[in-house]
Order: sequence, then structure tokens, then C-alpha cells
Amino acid sequence: MSLMAMRLHHGALSVPNLDESIAWYKNMLGFEVIQRVKIPNVAVEFAMLNRGDMCVEVFQAENSTPMAESKRMPNTAFFSQGSLHFCFAVPDPRALAESLREKGADIVWIQDFPWGSNAFIRDNAGNLVEFVQDKSMA
Repeated sequence: MSLMAMRLHHGALSVPNLDESIAWYKNMLGFEVIQRVKIPNVAVEFAMLNRGDMCVEVFQAENSTPMAESKRMPNTAFFSQGSLHFCFAVPDPRALAESLREKGADIVWIQDFPWGSNAFIRDNAGNLVEFVQDKSMA
């Protein structure tokens, strides 16, 4: 049996304030809302954000529980099961992180490795977002 063609469609996040997160992803990373929906019979609203061929789905659920503190750091997030972060490939993570710092982003770290650089930031709700260097994009 051969594998069917596949690509990642989106990653999803739960946040305390949907409007604030929509604004953050728009202002920091250039995402736009392509769909916003209230889910019937539950106190949940979500927005599908898009930039090019990338999507991020952001949920706000009434009475959701706050993120565990361990999930706010890359080196401790993997000690709790569940999603850890999502990652975007960029030509220069260091330059991007520095430009996001100027816009007020919460920078966790910027690191250089033999295989390339990476940067972690936190979104407005504390979710980890990683940027890895893709030298083919330069």
C-alpha cells in the first residue's frame, strides 16, 4: 500500500482571550483570520488564521484552565504530555526574533547549533512558538 499525499494543515492552540490572540498573530507574524466560528452547544469559539500555506487554529473555551507553568519553557514542556509547540521554518531565526523583540514579543531564547539556528518565543497566551533555520529559503 502506498502512502497518500499529505501536508500539515494546521496546528491548534487554546487561549484565554481569542481577540487578543488574533491581534497578536496578526501583528507579530502576519496571520489573517479566514474563519471565525462559535461551536453550537458548547461555550467555545475559534478562529482559523492563515498566512500563505500555513494555518493556526486558535480556540477560546469558557472556563478553560490556565497553561501549566512547565509548558512555558522549551526544556520543561516535554515533561507534560500533550502538544509542546509548533514551528515555522524561516531563513534567519535570529533576525526574525530580534525584529519580533522590537515589537514586544516575549523571546525565550535564540540559539545557534552546528546544523542551524533556532528561536523560541511565547505568544500572548504563553504558548511556545519555534522558528528554525531553513538555509534553502535564504
